Formats: sequence, C-alpha cells, structure tokens
Amino acid sequence: MTRPPTAAQRRVIDAADPVTGRLRGTEAQLAALVKRGLAFRHPRPPHDHFLTPEGHRVRQGVMQVHEPATEAPATAGVFAARVGGEETAPETGPARRREVHSAWQGLLELRRMTNPDGAVERPCGWERTHLVQAAALAIEAAGHHPAGRGEGGYRVRETPQPEAVAVYEPDSEALRTCAGTLEGAGWQVSEHREPRTGTRYLLASPRRA
Repeated sequence: MTRPPTAAQRRVIDAADPVTGRLRGTEAQLAALVKRGLAFRHPRPPHDHFLTPEGHRVRQGVMQVHEPATEAPATAGVFAARVGGEETAPETGPARRREVHSAWQGLLELRRMTNPDGAVERPCGWERTHLVQAAALAIEAAGHHPAGRGEGGYRVRETPQPEAVAVYEPDSEALRTCAGTLEGAGWQVSEHREPRTGTRYLLASPRRA
C-alpha cells in the first residue's frame, strides 16, 4: 500500500537544504524519516540529519514511497535500482531515466556528506551496507541494459565474499563496459570465470582509498 509522508514530514522534506539535503525538524519527525529510509543521522557531531537518495527523490517529486514490509529487504518500498532478472521490473522510458538520474545524484551527495574527506569518487558507508543496490545503481545510471526474463543484460548478485558483488553479462564487450563503469564509480573490479561453467563475471568491491 502506498503511504506518502505525512503533511508535517513533507514540510520537513520540502524545507531541506537544496544542495546538502540538511533537515530541520522535531526529533520525532526526523526519527520517523530515518525509519522510512528518507533521512539519515550524520555519525559525527553535531549529528545533523540529511536526506538519503530516496529522500532527495521524494523532495523532487519523482517517486512514491511505499511502507516497507517487516520481512522485506532494506530497500523494499523505496526506489530500487535494476539488479537484472526481476520477476516484475519497472517500466523503462524517460520517467525511469529521470528517477535513476535523481537517485544517482542523491547518492553522490550522500558520499560528499558522509565520507570524512567529502570525496564523491569513493563509495560511502551506505553503499557498503547495500552492495547490490549500490553497484546496480552505478551500472543502471550509466545506461547499461539490465537483464529481463530470459534475455541478455547485466545481473548484479550477492557473493559469499565480504564487501563484494558479482556482475554477470553474457556479452563480453558489455561486461568490460560494466567493469569500466564500476571503476569510474569508485569500485575495485576484477574479471573471473566460474570453475564449472566457465561463465565470465566481474567481482566488484567498493574502494576504500
């Protein structure tokens, strides 16, 4: 069920700093936005609150917010980048491209605000706790084609390795292009083959320095 922010929450979101996403509101309002994934509390004093990429997109009016289910993944109910192979995928077209662009710009702002040196070229803490979504957003924002049901395109998947995702793409040239995209987005990338099938894939980890 779609549940938009309350009027009070919407006023807080709309009043956010247009550049930094810094928020002002009561503790209850800010805590509610954090709970819904629309804001985060900065880990360093004075512990101000800022919009997340999803919060920026709500402010710009390009998304609807869904109340997350209790057992759903952390990204359920809010914008989700295409990881490839979804049973139900969002429609493609200009509206989707605007959503992806807005989410990517919000993520760059999140990097600037949360990386100790303000670097936007290096992944931030949020990306390290949402590896698949972060990698998929970087790839989709660069214009790569996600896999549908039974067709070519990229797929981003979890791996047993800490802080690493696997990226599959049956077209070798497209796989190399995905590697370049992730490297440009601040990820360390190496190419491998699955021992049994010989399938080529990328192993990508967010760079720390």
